[in-house]
Amino acid sequence: MKRFLTILLLGMTLSLPARVLPGIEVLERYGFEELKGKRVGLVTNPSGVDHCLRSTIDILFEAPEVQLVALFGPEHGVRGDAWAGDHVAAATDPKTGLPVHSLYGATRQPTPEMLKGIDVMVYDIQDVGTRSYTFISTLGLVMRACAEQGIEVMVLDRPNPLGGEKVEGPLVEDGFHSFVSEFKIPYVYGLTVGELAALINEEGLNCGQTGDKAPLRCRLTVIAMRGWHRNMLYKDTGLPWVLPSPNIPSMESAIGYPSAGIAGEFGHLHIGVGYTIPFQTFAAEWIDADALKDRLESYCIPGTAFRTIHYKPIAGSLQGKLIHGVQFFYPDYERAVLTLTQFYVMQAVQELYPEHKPFPMKKTRMLDIVCGTDYVRKAFGERMKVEDIAAYWMKDAAAFKERSAKYYMY
Repeated sequence: MKRFLTILLLGMTLSLPARVLPGIEVLERYGFEELKGKRVGLVTNPSGVDHCLRSTIDILFEAPEVQLVALFGPEHGVRGDAWAGDHVAAATDPKTGLPVHSLYGATRQPTPEMLKGIDVMVYDIQDVGTRSYTFISTLGLVMRACAEQGIEVMVLDRPNPLGGEKVEGPLVEDGFHSFVSEFKIPYVYGLTVGELAALINEEGLNCGQTGDKAPLRCRLTVIAMRGWHRNMLYKDTGLPWVLPSPNIPSMESAIGYPSAGIAGEFGHLHIGVGYTIPFQTFAAEWIDADALKDRLESYCIPGTAFRTIHYKPIAGSLQGKLIHGVQFFYPDYERAVLTLTQFYVMQAVQELYPEHKPFPMKKTRMLDIVCGTDYVRKAFGERMKVEDIAAYWMKDAAAFKERSAKYYMY
């Protein structure tokens, strides 16, 4: 691993701060030494900030002896002005005058022309710890393009809001890789973005794409955080939460995302998107909230609790309509399996309201690539029982923890 990776634990001999220092602050405290005299490209979005909410764009643009020459916009854009799914256009950043290259439009991987003249590509985006979130796919494609052009990549590390101990979901199987399942990792992978970058780099950025060709690797530097520990959730870091995308406005939504996002693909259950608590509910006009809560509680789901909720979405197809259901919580986070919550809910809805088909056999391709396999669709679709998929869902977790532990930086 050390052939291709430099981990900079700057200042680790000093006393730890009361809050976590993200990579950008560690880099700044030690004078941007690793970027001096280099032409720098930056992949970031509004979540790339320090604890005072200064943008990494502005920090690097104003840094002495650092020449920031180009910005690269992932989904939602570098300044967060593109909505979910909207193409990001090439533009000029109005504040710095720098060119902004789109990585969520005609291409999702930087072209050689975009990378021309860049010595090092810096990545600074707050991750959510879930495989189907597009920013880590952007990171991998950037690393791949830079490897092909001999350009160094620097990742400014940030906390995993799910902590560093949760690992859930099967590895992506051959034939199911996509922009929402780019790497052979579990659905919840228990790594910081810097650790993940180290893992995918060492295992080969062309893994599964080029047959027997030699693994492709970039020159990777990770600027490690200070003060972060694997058992920390985001609330423990002392850092402000800046939404990395419009529907993850809070750290609670980041935890709810792997718990509800798959069910939300079907559109039969409202999951809080279009209301004030996205990825934290399951509701519909036709649900009896008390009956759903009682049925879910009868399953004795480890670490998980539900309360009834009634609300009117403020956006979307159900805007202004009163819907009913449950909001979920994890009073014992360590015991909870976040990703199975939505399957328990779909099981309960099937038992109570089979006519509403909470697991329809449409959108099958999207379900399969999000899950990284077609086994879940086929097995769960037979009887709608979590017990039919639970063992398969968790079959790779222990082995991945062992495999990924060598990339731990904290």
